[in-house]
Amino acid sequence: MGIRVYQLAKELGLESKELMSRLQKLGIKVSGHMNSLGEDSVSKIKDALKPSAKKEPVKKPAADKKPVLTKKEKVVKPATPVSVPVQKPASSVAVVQAPAPVLAPAPAVAPVVTPVVSGAPQIPKKVILKKFSLTVKDFSQNIGLTVPELIKRLMKRKVFATINQTLEKTVMEEVALELNLSLEFPQSVEEIALTAHNELDDPKELVSRGPVVTFMGHVDHGKTSLLDYIRKTRVAAKETGGITQHIGAYQVQIGEGKVTFLDTPGHEAFTALRARGANATDVVVLVVAADDGVMPQTIEAIDHARAANVPIVVAINKCDLPTANLDRIKTKLAELNLLTEDWGGKTVAIPVSAKTGTGVDTLLEMLLLETDLLELKANLKKPASGVVIEAKLTGERGAVATVLVQNGTLRIGDPVLCGSRWGKIRALWNDRLQTVQEAPPAMPVEILGLSGVPEAGDKFYVLPGVEQAKEIATKRLARKEELGVRATRSHVTLEDLYQQIKEGKIKELKLITKADVQGSLEVLNQIITRLGTEEVKVNIIHSGVGDISESDIMLAAASDAITIGFHVRVDFNAQASAARERVDLRTYDIIYEVENAVRAAMEGLLEPEIQEQMVGKAEVIETFNVPKAGTIAGCKITDGKIHRKALLRVIRGKDVIFKGKIGSLRRFKEDVREVLQGVECGLGIEGFNEIHKGDLLEAYEEIEKERKLARN
Repeated sequence: MGIRVYQLAKELGLESKELMSRLQKLGIKVSGHMNSLGEDSVSKIKDALKPSAKKEPVKKPAADKKPVLTKKEKVVKPATPVSVPVQKPASSVAVVQAPAPVLAPAPAVAPVVTPVVSGAPQIPKKVILKKFSLTVKDFSQNIGLTVPELIKRLMKRKVFATINQTLEKTVMEEVALELNLSLEFPQSVEEIALTAHNELDDPKELVSRGPVVTFMGHVDHGKTSLLDYIRKTRVAAKETGGITQHIGAYQVQIGEGKVTFLDTPGHEAFTALRARGANATDVVVLVVAADDGVMPQTIEAIDHARAANVPIVVAINKCDLPTANLDRIKTKLAELNLLTEDWGGKTVAIPVSAKTGTGVDTLLEMLLLETDLLELKANLKKPASGVVIEAKLTGERGAVATVLVQNGTLRIGDPVLCGSRWGKIRALWNDRLQTVQEAPPAMPVEILGLSGVPEAGDKFYVLPGVEQAKEIATKRLARKEELGVRATRSHVTLEDLYQQIKEGKIKELKLITKADVQGSLEVLNQIITRLGTEEVKVNIIHSGVGDISESDIMLAAASDAITIGFHVRVDFNAQASAARERVDLRTYDIIYEVENAVRAAMEGLLEPEIQEQMVGKAEVIETFNVPKAGTIAGCKITDGKIHRKALLRVIRGKDVIFKGKIGSLRRFKEDVREVLQGVECGLGIEGFNEIHKGDLLEAYEEIEKERKLARN
């Protein structure tokens, strides 16, 4: 009977990833920890590991060769100071500067002199600003420009500001760059307060931390029951109808380490965190019921996990039921590009039972192996920072937030900045509502002491003092109130797609598609996918049957995608979320309207095709030298016409010797706009005076033609 990769790794005292690497080098193909190895493969790897202990004595002959190397060194060393140092510095310095003999004894000066002599790039002049926010008048004084000149430069950037209007930092930097100036802004209170958090961690201070795992999947497939078995408590029994109604965060001891589990009410909450910039999950456990199979919410969960670029481990629950069909589930998972390890893929899939506990230990072991590959590290010594999982206002304790510590150690008494809230930690509770004094990385805790209820996904930081936290939080809150909406970034729309591509912000157009029936959805996706170009790839990150929900909008917000619906409704919460998150949401009743809308946006991305259109031809009969005007060609129009705005090609024999613009066009002494066929004229060419009698002139226009996508 064979042995699995992770079991052999334990037996040999190796990490699974190291054993897998050695197996690959020996030509033994393995795709994951659960692959079985035959006796031949096991013998092969064991034999390969034996010589490693015998390699140390082999080094002795190498030691015997040292005297030989020493002799070579003795031969080289006398030659080095005599020939190389004396001649090379002298020659290299002589190239850079005339007084080379003076600098010959100090060759180190040469590399410093060389860049100065080349002098191609000019070093920007540094301008130190005393204030972070400046008005147009203040900024003009700092950079030495007059106010009118600065306003002109701002208008070129479509910034219409008055003399007393405050300028944004990015605008000031653009203007300074144009003037070859480097601006040095004073640090804001927030930047100073977050200095410790922005500093890179010392690798010596990093220690391994436990993974954060999120359970996702279709409703009633046993996510909470499975977690309940792992925790040995009755979490599900406390929930209404046995379904999770809130975000829960729980930490479990597994062997020598701890694993944090996030049990969410669905992928909506998972993506809501990510939409606000909080990547709180290291691994996703996709729970699929063995008797029910892959359902619509299962597919949505897969899409949400993939959009977050998080590894997926599949737990096939209810495998003890007589109606369980593992092969059917694995087939469907393979269709969704989740090929399991026992079928030659890389996805770990474990049959489990939340009732009997079958396979749970194997699932936990696989989770630890998956997270070993991620090499998760954290710094215990830094001030704590992390993310808000959920927050609520209670009658007894006031504002309470469930937070996940991601770095540092959170302690009672720490001053905290949490989004636009601030406070001092008065109490910490673990997932069992037990009071704790501190929380290390990857530990979820409830905190008490905030000035108000923060939002899920808000980042929290421990600061040096409460005063700093209060000042920053107050400014953030005022900024939000000034905007009138919750601070959020604008997402891509079909209208601004071209501009964002031009600025390098987008490499692909991400879409979420929903339709009323499966047949329509397949046709819709095929039509849209065919519109992809080399410049921009079309990527449908999620598609499904049914009305557009808030979950779809949250995924779009997190992934910067456009949501398109065909013959479907948009529920009220989705409409509100789309407006709040500024997500481009579109619905259509005719399938070709979808194609035309996306096609129009994609065609706007294509650079126009430049085509030449011949206007007229002329022959040079005579040339004249005119003071200040240069050489003027006396021409006769032989074909078509020549007008002032046309471009010109000068042909001598069979060669085109010049391309340029018409500088002047005259009939007798009068300037004219155009000259028709059969008429003579005088013609000057911008930047070209070498025109000869007998040359031929071709006048043409360059016409921009919109490129169209090929129709399949």
